[in-house]
Amino acid sequence: MRRTLALLRRWRRAKGPSLNRKPGTVVLSGAAAIVLLAFATGGSDSQQPANFAATRTDLSPKDQARVTAVTRPTKDFSKPEQFELMQGGAGTSRKDVNRDSFSQSSANITFEEEGTFKLGNALFRKNWVSSPSSTQASDGLGPLFNERACQNCHLKDGRGRPPQGAAGTTSMFLRLAREASSEEEKAGVADHRLLNIPDPVYGSQLQDLAVPGLRGEGRMRVDYSEEKVGLGDGTVVSLRKPAYAVDDLAYGPLDPRTTLSPRLTPPMIGLGLIEQIAPADILAHADPNDRDGDGISGRPNIVRDGMSGELTLGRFGWKAQTASIRQQAADAFAGDIGISTPEEPKHWGDCTAAEKDCLAMPDGVQERLGPAEAPAPVMDLVTFYSQNLAVPARRDLGAPDVLAGKRLFYEIGCVSCHAPKFVTRRDAPNKAQAFQLVWPYSDFLLHDMGPGLADGQAVGEATGNEWRTPPLWGIGLTETVNGNNFYLHDGRARSLVEAILWHGGEGQKSRDRFAAADAADRDALVKFLESL
Repeated sequence: MRRTLALLRRWRRAKGPSLNRKPGTVVLSGAAAIVLLAFATGGSDSQQPANFAATRTDLSPKDQARVTAVTRPTKDFSKPEQFELMQGGAGTSRKDVNRDSFSQSSANITFEEEGTFKLGNALFRKNWVSSPSSTQASDGLGPLFNERACQNCHLKDGRGRPPQGAAGTTSMFLRLAREASSEEEKAGVADHRLLNIPDPVYGSQLQDLAVPGLRGEGRMRVDYSEEKVGLGDGTVVSLRKPAYAVDDLAYGPLDPRTTLSPRLTPPMIGLGLIEQIAPADILAHADPNDRDGDGISGRPNIVRDGMSGELTLGRFGWKAQTASIRQQAADAFAGDIGISTPEEPKHWGDCTAAEKDCLAMPDGVQERLGPAEAPAPVMDLVTFYSQNLAVPARRDLGAPDVLAGKRLFYEIGCVSCHAPKFVTRRDAPNKAQAFQLVWPYSDFLLHDMGPGLADGQAVGEATGNEWRTPPLWGIGLTETVNGNNFYLHDGRARSLVEAILWHGGEGQKSRDRFAAADAADRDALVKFLESL
């Protein structure tokens, strides 16, 4: 392992500035940074600032005109759009559809980068072990944790699944948080130094597993009730409504103010492309006060970057609470596996001061390898891997029912939140993500999805009713890759139809129009989603 880490260090030095930039930072244009600051200082109900960035500083006027034209929503549903097949740009995977469809590298990375990707994949799959052990460089698991490897939650680099009997909670966990109550807590949230306040005993998420000699914190329990929903043509669909609780709490009761928010692990594809969408283009979709009166009030989640300390745009996570892939990886290492990184030097993971037995356990830091259990070279590789998981190519995009479903997707207003396409920044640090036309079908903003989907948990500027619009690319391969059809943030939906019918709040009008459509039109819309 020492030889492996030495090679990783040499690789990191050789890669130069593109991967040695300050971890966690997001490159913003000057105009976009002004917009972000205006949103942030205006609070969660910000007025659209007067200096709202309408253009991007990474583009010439000619390129800006091209981008505006190519990303304009189509009005022609008689045939596929140009480049629509390659929904992940030049990096789109054209390989055979199978269980590994989400595990392919970007098609446009170099031969050398392909080797880097494979090293990152190995670390993504690596099982960490409790300290002390003979492996040393794999030490540091937990002491409290949800899984031993990244891949064990991101199954085949795809989405997770809710608990199913003896299968446990792998790939879904409970976030624990409450709203600020003291003046100090309120100031921390207002200043974006805190996203919310964790439970005083159990921390920011429930860890159901522990190293030998320690008890896991508790066990998630999900109880479902069935609710019948009638559609316009008389069809009846059964939706399952979940209720969450924690059994077998090992360290006393939860704080009565603590809320439980289930989080299913999302697919990993296309993350590097999302990271390079210009902030100005995302903010162009925001309408915090619904000034156009269409019932859609997308809002950005402005967060403080963990490394630079600057305010920036959150774009990852179910509530858009994280600004960069590197920070997302560091948060997962700390919270899910209990592994410290330079970005999150938490050697005991999510253990709190109240969990004294946990803090008394040995950590896995090896001084000769660096001050963290997963040192910087490991983070470099895991980040590169996460940035370069390719989006699969579209399928059947010219089929008549797929085109009919696409038309309905537009007509009933789904594209108001699921924005079809963007062109990434021309000055992206890696050429593989630079100036790519991509089709994520998301605006990456927060939307109030109504009481049915509410978790009651605020995260930064996201309220307990709000969720980030999830990208739809790859959604049609869920069953192929993961062997199931569980959707939404907690996997309650067992089909795409159920997922649509759960939409409320800002999605209510589109949901109702879908429910009122005849069966053939509904089937066509599902066929369109399955082609993504």
